[in-house]
Amino acid sequence: MKNYYLITPEGTKDLLFEECIIRRKIESALNNLFKSRGYCEFITPGLEFYDVFNINSRYFPQENLYKLTDSKGRLLVLRPDSTMPIARAVATRLKDATLPLRIFYNQTVYRTEPALKGRSDEIVQMGIELIGSQLKMADLEVISTAVSSLKACEENFSLEIGHIGIFKELVRQLNVSDDVKEQIRQLIETKNFPALNDLLDSIGNNSVTTALKKLPALFGGEEVFEKAKKVMPDENIGVILDELKELYTDISKICGNDGKITVDFGLVNKTDYYTGIIIKGYLQGHGDEVLSGGRYNKLISEFGYDIPAIGFAINIDSVAKVAAKKSQEDNLPVSDTIVFAKEGYEVETFMVAQKLRDNGEIVENALFDNLDLVREYAKEKKISKIVIVDENNRTEVL
Repeated sequence: MKNYYLITPEGTKDLLFEECIIRRKIESALNNLFKSRGYCEFITPGLEFYDVFNINSRYFPQENLYKLTDSKGRLLVLRPDSTMPIARAVATRLKDATLPLRIFYNQTVYRTEPALKGRSDEIVQMGIELIGSQLKMADLEVISTAVSSLKACEENFSLEIGHIGIFKELVRQLNVSDDVKEQIRQLIETKNFPALNDLLDSIGNNSVTTALKKLPALFGGEEVFEKAKKVMPDENIGVILDELKELYTDISKICGNDGKITVDFGLVNKTDYYTGIIIKGYLQGHGDEVLSGGRYNKLISEFGYDIPAIGFAINIDSVAKVAAKKSQEDNLPVSDTIVFAKEGYEVETFMVAQKLRDNGEIVENALFDNLDLVREYAKEKKISKIVIVDENNRTEVL
């Protein structure tokens, strides 16, 4: 039998000192950003009933959930997502609240992804949900906040904007099973052109399959909209394209488009509760997206309260990895002073240390009974001052 008491479970890790400091800096910056825009923090339980995520199993297949039972034998899961628990809470506890609701969160989600080696199963996320408005102003607010969030994490970022309605409208016209539709979605998402073309060729050669073949290649700036209109066979898609172009133009004016904001019609997120706009954000130095979100106008109605919503989540762990790579400085705090107690002066030492702390200094108590050892420790830890508490109370500056 193997012993696992010296390691962490797969997909998890310990965070050491500097890693914690970097994470807290990121969280603090985003916390201040969200609050400055009128968002209030919301915390949901780490444990939820399985039913919360089983209202539509396409959202989170049960094989991706960490499951356990409570004392009554009821099936629970470790929270795999923050949006659905917030939707549950809004539909129950906040049904009479004034709309719109501006919510932000900072909490951990848990998902098992056996096919994705190197990915974390334990992910710290921060994000916002703007609930109760389907106006373009709401879309602009959330997307501009996403841009500001990425900028707060790293100057070199990019944001992609898409619309899930284009893909859904196209596959709706295909006479194929849901499994085949999911295969098509995966191939578009990964931009696997050869496999996508082979699969669509097996279905047939028509305007819909031709448009689906083109979908993952339609990304870039404003010019993409004209290219898309030439290959999209449906009037409904034409309306979506016009709305998306207007949104893209406006957000470019608000945030200043220097090539960091682009359009990608190949954005087809797996999370099926999205109904409209989809966004993904990237930071230089990290291959996967660090931000994802979009509009989900039908999700909360599945909990009994029919109101629209839009939001996004940021993977704090991924952002912290990027920040750690770029950090050139020692982020660990250095104590200003260490106080050493001669025998019999222990109580006085604590009082001296507290006075120094009251003056704003970072002060350690020396846990050695030999002054030479204190000096060695102070030099190694780069502490510049030793206060020796005895009958004379003297200070050494190193």
